[in-house]
Amino acid sequence: MDEKKKEKTKEVVKERYSQIAKEVGSCCPICAPCGFDAIEQAKKIGYSEEELKNIPETAIIGLGCGNPTALAELKEGETILDLGSGSGIDVFLAAKRVGKTGYVIGVDMTEDMVKKAKETVIRYGYKNVEFRVGEIENLPVEDSSIDVVISNCVINLSVDKLKTYQEVFRVLKPGGRVLISDLVTEGELPEDIKHSFEAWAGCIAGALEKKEYLNTIKNAGLKDITVVSEKLFSEPEMDNRLLEKIISLQVKAYK
Repeated sequence: MDEKKKEKTKEVVKERYSQIAKEVGSCCPICAPCGFDAIEQAKKIGYSEEELKNIPETAIIGLGCGNPTALAELKEGETILDLGSGSGIDVFLAAKRVGKTGYVIGVDMTEDMVKKAKETVIRYGYKNVEFRVGEIENLPVEDSSIDVVISNCVINLSVDKLKTYQEVFRVLKPGGRVLISDLVTEGELPEDIKHSFEAWAGCIAGALEKKEYLNTIKNAGLKDITVVSEKLFSEPEMDNRLLEKIISLQVKAYK
């Protein structure tokens, strides 16, 4: 992808998620289909009712393709980084798991999402949470400062996935781990979808083929890469040509 198309893609993605942040509900044709209640959508992709009761409702906007905090085995006192943190659902869940001695940083390139998340922090008095504006290909985070990196259906939106995973490697402490929920493909996508900015912002056009995705993690320097779970991903509004081609993947790896 040339630089001009990269910048255009970022603009489209930013605009889509700025719009979602400003709306009470969300309407992302792939990540959160129209007509779904945000809480019900969150349950559908892996969040328990108990988890959702224990975080601010303003953090739940129905986006994602998994629940990385459920599988990351977060421990008290750990420092967690959430890539593409949005309104903060995974950040606030992680904050409860790491406790007062832990710390959670959310990074998102969409200013309106970060603003929404910061308002929740202030309203509910969180002390072990911080949100930063930044791109996941160039994280505003110090080297070797993070115990665990999590992300939920966001790296597929990146215009440079190798750079993203290289940044993950850079910020992780030695022995640190990654638990990523993301979308990948099984087989080639139709050409018109691959070149659609709307499909990119909808979490599909930027998804890599599964083997390429796992190789990208390996090429960034991460080790012991394990597919924790995978299942076919489909939604009522999905293009029929995508049925049985999109996989929701949860991957763990280590530095």
